[in-house]
Amino acid sequence: MKLKYFTKRLSIVGRWIATTLFCALAMTFVWQGAFFSNTSAMANPAASLIASADAGDKVQDKLDDTAKASKNFIRDAADKVEQTANKNANKVDQADDNGSFVERKAKSDRNTIEKRAEEDAARTEKAVDNNINAVQRTIENIKDAFTK
Repeated sequence: MKLKYFTKRLSIVGRWIATTLFCALAMTFVWQGAFFSNTSAMANPAASLIASADAGDKVQDKLDDTAKASKNFIRDAADKVEQTANKNANKVDQADDNGSFVERKAKSDRNTIEKRAEEDAARTEKAVDNNINAVQRTIENIKDAFTK
């Protein structure tokens, strides 16, 4: 009982620390952006338009690379989960020769785990695609705003 009490308190303290750290980092990035802005670009807006178009293309290239890497990571994670489920089912199968309830349950669990791993991977990939598409639309809108 006491261990659960301390664990809960430690979890609450951890969340507060993480929130505080996140807010401090956000303020730092905002502050850094305000002090190091390029004021010379205001004098010649044409130069900044060319730079922003190039920057937008670079960001989109990096975004595509990130999307591919994210999807590869998601697929690898799903494959690892499926491999582990298969190994566990094979161990039970080897240990149990007469096809008992435990063996059937292990195989059922393996099938459920594989199915859910595929579903989770598909949902996560869809979410990555949605986020990437939203960022790309934002970049295109920004580039359009600078070119007009």
